[in-house]
Amino acid sequence: MPTVTLNKAVVEKLVGKELPIEQLKDRISMLGTDLESIEGNEIVVEIFPKRPDLLSEQGFARAFSSFIGVKTGLRQYHIKESGQKVIIDPSVKTVRPHTACAIVKGLHFDEENLRQVIQIQEKLHVTYGRNRKKAAIGIYPMEKITFPITYKADTPGKIKFKPLEARREMTAVEILEEHKAGKEYGHLLQGLQKYPFFIDTKGEIISMPPIINSDQTGRVDEETKDVFVECSGFDFEVLSTCLNMIVTALADMGGEIYSLKLESADGIKITPNLTPTKIKLDLPYVNKRLGLRLSETEAGKLLEKMGYGFEKGQVLIPAYRADILHQVDLIEDIAIAYGYEHFQEEIPNVATIGEEDAFEKFARKVRELLVGLQLLEVKNFHLTTKEDLTTKINDVTEPIPLKNAIGDHNHLRNAILPSLMKNLAENQHHEYPQNIFEIGRIFFPGNTETGVMEAEHLSVVLCHDKTDFTEIRQVLETLIRALGLECAVKESEHSSFIPGRAGDIMIDGKKMGIIGELHPQVITNWQLMMPAVCFELDLEEVFKLAWKG
Repeated sequence: MPTVTLNKAVVEKLVGKELPIEQLKDRISMLGTDLESIEGNEIVVEIFPKRPDLLSEQGFARAFSSFIGVKTGLRQYHIKESGQKVIIDPSVKTVRPHTACAIVKGLHFDEENLRQVIQIQEKLHVTYGRNRKKAAIGIYPMEKITFPITYKADTPGKIKFKPLEARREMTAVEILEEHKAGKEYGHLLQGLQKYPFFIDTKGEIISMPPIINSDQTGRVDEETKDVFVECSGFDFEVLSTCLNMIVTALADMGGEIYSLKLESADGIKITPNLTPTKIKLDLPYVNKRLGLRLSETEAGKLLEKMGYGFEKGQVLIPAYRADILHQVDLIEDIAIAYGYEHFQEEIPNVATIGEEDAFEKFARKVRELLVGLQLLEVKNFHLTTKEDLTTKINDVTEPIPLKNAIGDHNHLRNAILPSLMKNLAENQHHEYPQNIFEIGRIFFPGNTETGVMEAEHLSVVLCHDKTDFTEIRQVLETLIRALGLECAVKESEHSSFIPGRAGDIMIDGKKMGIIGELHPQVITNWQLMMPAVCFELDLEEVFKLAWKG
């Protein structure tokens, strides 16, 4: 987890009072962060990935002052209209399609403030921005920029400017080959025919995200008073939240926030947007989960202690908070504000005898049978990419995306097969045959609180030069018979499989899975050099028929 080094004097100034060492040690640890050390004027704090808004003196002091009761409730920030605009050219749509931008004026930089700005930018790059892949941040002195600014893309050979820390002008190709930043982050542009860049109305290239700023227009120093801030990437909501974290930190440094108009073929957007989102507080749910009897007033005060607003049962969530997705997130913050040290330890008044879950017994039997057939068990994450679940597997079924996701693995898998194909793709240097299986969860839309339902599936893949439909069907029938059932295969069509070599798995007259030889296009998509066959079963449905304890 990332650590941030805070200037104690700066934090105290922002909080508005002197903070004794003992209070810092006690309260920081209770805020939902880990205190690493306090030495002299330096406070080193470990920040959990879900709280990127704390990765600066300003963000940390804002949360801490609220937590200790100095200034509670929702922090208000005023945004003025700049009258300026950023034009988003259609050329970036397939490259790095989105940006969120703002202007902050009236700053007074010194050596310490500049250190803070650099720290904010770099910490957000590494964490929230996923090493610049999800979000790249640029901060530029306004006096060297002429609006309007255009965000566009062009062939690498046509992009030429002097990057930071360089002695001469360089083309985009030269930057990636020779410049330190280009070598480090060049892989983020790998395979693209065009590279994105910001350019002002005078034709001065400001930067080439996510790589490097221009030496001419991208260097903030102690003379800088007003700055242009941009975040670029693939998800506008992610970029907007990232921008909010930066501009509020700059505002806490004494700056004034100004909005920008973003013009694109899709319409006009105004950023930044610091309007808080609202969630109705489910007080009975909160009390049930925490074992408390909080009144609405008491819950509201605890929420205000964590920097939220609270009005008429509605929780107002700051626009710089990226971690609030559900009631449980609010419950966690209420628990922090209440104080974990104040919860009474209790032994539950229940009388039960621990026993292994019946499905787990069944799943273990399935595992033992498949291992006995010389298959290797693997385990994969539930989250993966949309490309793996659709394009690479030749499937048009829409998987369930995560809201406010900050990484590439932002979709819940709706089948296990893509995970196994990725295993095969990453292990081609190992000896064949590679016959693997996984028992794990898949996710699909349903009538639940979250709109998501789950099921336990089994998927088996055989991969070697002589594998065929007959071999995978033998594995299936051996398994099903060992479970005391009979199965049949009813011919069907599926885009992941070769026509005429795929079928529905029928057990007790009901479809419980699919089996077949994977289509050559699927094999090519995963860059495999061997054919592969597979089946996937709804293991929970099989369990209902087969398991007798």
